[in-house]
Amino acid sequence: MPNGLMFSVKDYIVLVEDTGRIVREDKRGAISSSSQTILNRLNIPAENWLKITTEFGSLFKGAVGALPALTEYCEHLERKLRQGASNSQRWLCA
Repeated sequence: MPNGLMFSVKDYIVLVEDTGRIVREDKRGAISSSSQTILNRLNIPAENWLKITTEFGSLFKGAVGALPALTEYCEHLERKLRQGASNSQRWLCA
């Protein structure tokens, strides 16, 4: 497992493949049990995952992550606002 990731590269590729099959209209697909396991480890419901992957650019404009990580990021940059905090909390938490 790569440092910092909660899954292997092989699992990541399966998740990307599953997501692509759902998103593309000319493909049939669903979140497999392997991908569901990854999403469970990340604490992201499958419905949220699909929303995040298909609308990422409209949901997030800056840094993305859990609220403690966003807070630390903003403090490091001496920013007072955590842009995108509400969408991060809404879509990245179960």
